[in-house]
Amino acid sequence: MPTLAPDPDPKQPTDPLRPTDADPHRHREMAESFGADAALYDRARPSYPTALIDALVAAAPGRHFLDVGCGTGILSRQLQAAGCRVLGVDVDERMAAYARSTGVDAVVSPFETWDAAGRTFDALVAGMTWHWIDPAVGAAKAADVLRPGGTFAVFWYVLQPPSDLGAAFAAVQRDVLPENPAAARAAASPLGAYEHFLDRTADNLTDAFTDISRATFPWSRTYTRDEWLDQLRTSGIAKPLADAGKLDAVLEGTGAAIDAAGGTFTLDSIAVTLTATRT
Repeated sequence: MPTLAPDPDPKQPTDPLRPTDADPHRHREMAESFGADAALYDRARPSYPTALIDALVAAAPGRHFLDVGCGTGILSRQLQAAGCRVLGVDVDERMAAYARSTGVDAVVSPFETWDAAGRTFDALVAGMTWHWIDPAVGAAKAADVLRPGGTFAVFWYVLQPPSDLGAAFAAVQRDVLPENPAAARAAASPLGAYEHFLDRTADNLTDAFTDISRATFPWSRTYTRDEWLDQLRTSGIAKPLADAGKLDAVLEGTGAAIDAAGGTFTLDSIAVTLTATRT
């Protein structure tokens, strides 16, 4: 989950445990850490709500989709199952290789510098990834690769545990990361960070786009202790926590909180989306 922190002083070294909510794309080393265990990532990360997939397909003028930050192909495979032809772009060769092993056409490049070779698409989608893209450069690139009338859609799922468990997760963050109280706030109530991503994305869309709108799609899933800890191991903060010697403590404390709650819990969460149409 993202952590919220003030903008860093550009003259000072960056602390990887305090990635800024304003400029996560500057922490590219975190974006490139997910492929360390691509199989775990693919197994642990949730898929997207069926209603969201249906809405994406219905909104696009055709079924040729570009999946930006395709990762292991979770979203791409859902779109393929809905009848779409999908090309994935990802910065991490390990993630792209896993996606290709599952039948997804995936290429390796930062989206901002990717050469589309003149290709255009009916829709550009980015699930849980647009915050790793430079917002201004990404918006301009999206305008270049979308056909007139094409759909731009970025979205994040907001993992919202029950309030008592969210408070327990926040307590773990406070204990392990006392120097970063924003991490505890994000653990207890993650929606705020994603709302910022939506605002920032909309602010950077140019007059090449119209019909900018937002929507939410509810979804729920029951997690066991081990499933949630695996999901946590695939989060963006996992690598810097591990590098700082603090990941095991977070996992242990989080697991204990889930055990105290009975060993399983249900997330009643939402996917938040921002869509626009290429003029």
